[in-house]
Amino acid sequence: MEKRNILVTGGCGFIGRNLVNGFVEAGHNVTVLDLGGKPFRDDVTFLNINICDQEAVINACEGMDTIVHNASIVHTKHNQESIIWDVNYKGSLHVMEACRVHGIPRLVYISSASAVYEGEDIANGDETLPYSSISQAPYADSKIQAEKEILAFSGTTVTQCCAIRPHVVFGAGDNRFMPAILQKAKEGKLKRAIGNRDKLSDFTYVSNLVDAVVMAEEKLVAGSPVCGQAYFITNGEPMAFFDFIEKVLLQLGYPAITGKVPYWLAYSVAAIAEGIDTLKGGTLNAENGLTRFSVRYMVTHHYFSIEKALRDFGWKPKVSLEEGIQLTVAALKQDQVKAA
Repeated sequence: MEKRNILVTGGCGFIGRNLVNGFVEAGHNVTVLDLGGKPFRDDVTFLNINICDQEAVINACEGMDTIVHNASIVHTKHNQESIIWDVNYKGSLHVMEACRVHGIPRLVYISSASAVYEGEDIANGDETLPYSSISQAPYADSKIQAEKEILAFSGTTVTQCCAIRPHVVFGAGDNRFMPAILQKAKEGKLKRAIGNRDKLSDFTYVSNLVDAVVMAEEKLVAGSPVCGQAYFITNGEPMAFFDFIEKVLLQLGYPAITGKVPYWLAYSVAAIAEGIDTLKGGTLNAENGLTRFSVRYMVTHHYFSIEKALRDFGWKPKVSLEEGIQLTVAALKQDQVKAA
């Protein structure tokens, strides 16, 4: 395999850190571009750079063979639109400009399955689904626009691009999804599910996502079917959202989720919470699952076909959903012991 110089934006977060480890283990030279992230490997170069600084991004990308663009802010409230668009969309424009200036051959964009979500059921949806035509949240809106432009950019210069769309990524080291769940459980706020628990969601164990990105990057050369394409990447084992949560909580000693909150009530509470948050100026990375966007997710089917990734670059998940849950629980138990 050819050894390449690969830059990972947002490489110090949960997904980014795993991507960095995956590309190092695949034998590549890896550089991380992140703002305020702490270095975690001696064999990786870490650059403390804001993705919103176009000149700094362009300079950092010189000499790279591949950019894996992972940096974004996950924020599903209807506030803080300006900073979300600056990071998620304008940051992507800066990465594309760096590819254009330096003639970088490969660009892999870490997108989101929410690009096609319109608040209605998606059952085994595939990549022929159109982009959402309605605004769901600044996060989804900005990711959609970035993905559109990156895929349109593919092949217009020497740069070939693809987009990877994971859904609910979990695993050891998660600093957003699981911590929010556990905090609610500790506070006794996870005794009831929202809705009837009959709607299925996809989940993605983090090493499966890393495998997909590494494999897609390898295939991203002119003439490959991967060029200019988007791919849903999940475990391919849809499960009711609160069944998934309960599997984790029971093994950590929390009680079963036995009650039910009507959708209309949960949605109303989320709307009020968002309104109060907006009046206070809006907070980033402090959602705890209580937004209108996340509540809608819990009461609709949203699972996807992963056949296109298998067909185009030979990927399929190696770690089953059950195994991923067990690995995650084991890591969480270790964290509990350390904190005791």
